[in-house]
Amino acid sequence: MATATTYGARDHARAQQGTRTEAMPVVPARDWAEPPCEAGHLVWAETVAGGGYTHRVLARGTELRLTDPTGTACAHLLLHVDGRPWERLNVADTVKVQWNAYLGEGRLLLSDQGRVLASIVADTTGGRHDALCGTSTLVRNERRYGAGTPESASPAGRELFKLAAAKNGLTPRDLPPSLSFFQGVRIGADGEVEFTGPAGPGASVTLRAEQDVTVLLANVPHPCDPQEAYVCGPLEVLAWRAAPTTEKDPLWDATPEGRRAFLNTADVLASRGIL
Repeated sequence: MATATTYGARDHARAQQGTRTEAMPVVPARDWAEPPCEAGHLVWAETVAGGGYTHRVLARGTELRLTDPTGTACAHLLLHVDGRPWERLNVADTVKVQWNAYLGEGRLLLSDQGRVLASIVADTTGGRHDALCGTSTLVRNERRYGAGTPESASPAGRELFKLAAAKNGLTPRDLPPSLSFFQGVRIGADGEVEFTGPAGPGASVTLRAEQDVTVLLANVPHPCDPQEAYVCGPLEVLAWRAAPTTEKDPLWDATPEGRRAFLNTADVLASRGIL
């Protein structure tokens, strides 16, 4: 179809209606082939290509499931409180407050204000996550792959985060270190970082938003991945409406530190008329 004229370009664009590709958002989300809940409750359905990114604002109580279909994805995550972007994910406090550097089901993702941004409600990865190394950078990717810009064949995670942030009114100064899902690390007795590799095909992790949050995701190779080539498979993203956490939830009293974080969260929500 010729696109040299405005009419030709319009006809070409309209001809793409209904086309589905391997990596794209599904709009409306209820049209996802296999919804994990009632179709009317699904609010986000997207497949993010390797080297791609996405973002969305999710309401408190929404559950977000990330799945690695091929065993080669690596989901790097940042969270900001919607409307209060200065309150954001703090991986150092997430590790320090909970006395645990290795995330899994039942762990909390904390802000720098001592509040809960999200909780991990399900995890089939065997702990193949990383709260220590962050995502890849432009300089590192240039040295390793020859390029790291978003339009290159080997985009860096931080460069993609900058794009996702800008689309939500955020700047590079609003980007702290991120969490990584599906590719894990361990710290050896000598203090060295040991890359433990991928969780495997079909692994998933489900988060529950404990406040209204802006979600930023970059799907790029882990910075410790030893493969010489830039290898990163698709990431499946699904989110659906669910019930917010209450004091009756077992997570509230799972640990003294977690209870304090939930109380801090409830306190600010109450002052804003949400509870």
